[in-house]
Amino acid sequence: MVSFSANIVQVFKFKNCIMKTTTFNQAFIKIFTLITLCFTTFGFTTKFGLDSYEIYLNNKLILKQSVNEQLSLRVLQLDKANVNDQLRINYIHCTLKGAGTNRNIVLKDEKGKKLKDWSFANATGSDLTMVISVKELLSLIKNNPNHELSLHYTSKELTKAQMLASLTVN
Repeated sequence: MVSFSANIVQVFKFKNCIMKTTTFNQAFIKIFTLITLCFTTFGFTTKFGLDSYEIYLNNKLILKQSVNEQLSLRVLQLDKANVNDQLRINYIHCTLKGAGTNRNIVLKDEKGKKLKDWSFANATGSDLTMVISVKELLSLIKNNPNHELSLHYTSKELTKAQMLASLTVN
């Protein structure tokens, strides 16, 4: 009789162990499914966590771009700009939700040679604007004929220069 009751106790212990394992496996599968669903949902969101920038000629928006968007023709046509105009650039870092620090706009030729480097004070408040004189840009373009010139952005947070746009004047 003792061995029969001992066997019954072992059967109940075994059954209890199996049920705990099954419950654990079901919970693990649910958590794994939830995590996979989150990665799938947020992994392909195109605008989440991207640097972006806007370029204005005076107060008119002429280029708006998110950094990882497909390559577009990011060419600034300065034909109709006059010497008193200003190019205004707003670069927004995804991690900061605002401007970077130690900001620079660099004009380079097609070989990567720096032709001009503009440094800007750290932005305070909501004004993220970096302003460049169109007169100065036109002069630099005129002094570098037969070269493809482009504007690049760097900051403490973005040490590798990000190409913003090419410049053209017909």
